[in-house]
Amino acid sequence: MPGGVDTRDAVAVLADGRTAMLLLRRARVRTGETVLVEAAAGGVGSLLVQLARREGAQGVALAGGEQKLAVARDLGADVTADYRVVDWPAAVRAAVGAVDVVFDGVGGAIGAAAFDLVRDGGRLCAYGAASGEFSSVSSERARARGVTLTRASAERDELLELSRVALHAVADGWLRPVIGQTFALADAAAAHTAIAARRTVGKTLLIVK
Repeated sequence: MPGGVDTRDAVAVLADGRTAMLLLRRARVRTGETVLVEAAAGGVGSLLVQLARREGAQGVALAGGEQKLAVARDLGADVTADYRVVDWPAAVRAAVGAVDVVFDGVGGAIGAAAFDLVRDGGRLCAYGAASGEFSSVSSERARARGVTLTRASAERDELLELSRVALHAVADGWLRPVIGQTFALADAAAAHTAIAARRTVGKTLLIVK
């Protein structure tokens, strides 16, 4: 662990940081592109918003509720949309048109709707299923539009490398993990309940005393 990194920040960024770094690498985000991040106030999503901004991309943050959208804006998102609003895809399209990259951490109907916002020849990177299922976008549909589908898989050496990169990014001050709430280890059940109810923001930590 690099010097100057708080233990809680290190725990918060360790797994999510390497996942976000891997997604960014696989998506090959470039300056000037438009990137849509689902679950943008979550552990991975909040890091992706920052990474996209650092790459010079326009960030579109998708989250549920004003509190989470405010977190995404604070992290540098240029456009925000609430997925609980029925016509959120129309709002995104009106604001930015088609997007170049989608980071799909929600799946289900939201992931499918986000796919429809990807320009022909764009990329969709799936890494989670917060909705309870991965999006149902088929490889055939993606090929028909020239959309590249990728998942966050890597070998051990690359994951270790990206873990180091993420920790040093925190040490250097340009990547900030969002720790939204902490629970005592004895209250682990309450932490799970809060996560399942989608009442959490950023990373949830269990504190061992």
